[in-house]
Amino acid sequence: MKNLKIAWRNLWRNRKRTLITVASIFFGVIFSTIMSSMQEGSYSTMVDNVVKFYSGYLQIQNEDYWENKTINNSFHPVDSLYAIASSVKEITHVAPRLESFALASSENLTRGTILFGIDPEKEENVTQVSKWLKEGSYLKEGDDGLLVAEDLANYLDIGVNDTLVLLGQGYHGVSAAGKYPVRGIVKLPNPDLNRQMVYMDLHNCQEFFSAENLVTAMILMVGSPYDLHAAHRHLMRKIKAPYRVMTWDEMQPEIVQMIEADRSGAVVMKGILYIIIGFGILGTITMMLAERMREMGVMIAIGMKRFRLGIILFIETLLIGLLGVLSGIAGSIPIIAYFYNNPVKLTGDAAKTMIDMGIEPYMYFSWIPSVFYNQAITVFIITVLIGFMPFLRSIRLNLINALRA
Repeated sequence: MKNLKIAWRNLWRNRKRTLITVASIFFGVIFSTIMSSMQEGSYSTMVDNVVKFYSGYLQIQNEDYWENKTINNSFHPVDSLYAIASSVKEITHVAPRLESFALASSENLTRGTILFGIDPEKEENVTQVSKWLKEGSYLKEGDDGLLVAEDLANYLDIGVNDTLVLLGQGYHGVSAAGKYPVRGIVKLPNPDLNRQMVYMDLHNCQEFFSAENLVTAMILMVGSPYDLHAAHRHLMRKIKAPYRVMTWDEMQPEIVQMIEADRSGAVVMKGILYIIIGFGILGTITMMLAERMREMGVMIAIGMKRFRLGIILFIETLLIGLLGVLSGIAGSIPIIAYFYNNPVKLTGDAAKTMIDMGIEPYMYFSWIPSVFYNQAITVFIITVLIGFMPFLRSIRLNLINALRA
């Protein structure tokens, strides 16, 4: 405790020097925290787009469906499955879906489509399809109309209230054909889906495919991404063959690989930033030692043990690191809070690239705790490692040279 008190007093004997050192750590923590927040924010946005627009966080499927996506591998969503999903507190919404393929035709134009049979109200709670509505109206329960993706509608030269012909293969090879009015046009953020997506009321879709009361998946949403693993664990204990439970990352491995690849690249950038921060701290600590060389020599000459002097200098460095880290976190919180609530809108080529990837053209920031404490811990560890330098310098100090400094 006595050494701590001496170290604390030593810091403020030269306020300017101490504040310069603290400032170098302060800005290092802020820069690294902002970089991490931007990085994690972009990952969260990417996952959020995939989850809320298409796959959901979890899906209950026939155990053979994912390997062979045919309507023949659909299943009856029995009440017991809904009861199990409702019993898991982390799950907030459940939406049945029948997904298959069909040919969409208008006049002499034809294109292959992905046909989604949805419960309009439940699907809205999961994927919020209506927010992508460009013209027309959203589907109602029992509606006999369709929602058509914008690029598909443009290719087929159809608009709201026009008729679209659908041809396909139904359950167990039954022929599927029908004419349906277009209720609305949706502009989807994913370019591939925007070229081939058609939404239809679930009961109407089941009738079209002769798949009465069948679905290909039950889409499950959780309140927070952090609840995903708990919900998955509970469902895996309760749901057995012939059903299976899949998480979004199992269904979208390319997104996971993209995030991991980008995160690996970011490690290099963070490494460079931490090296810069480390050299900044090292420079100020070296300057501090050079200025106090004679002082340390005098202290040893009048009887202070070298080891104790080294401990005091080490504690001083730790206190400087602690002050810099705490002030850096305090300074980064309002900055990240502002950008978290006010995402930066991108323009030009950067915006076009993100739109082509199916991501909204905004730079989002993350507010997860690890953004703050990971950077703080890393910078503090760097400071601790640098703190051994004044300790070793005091142990090896040449007394004659120090007194002449």
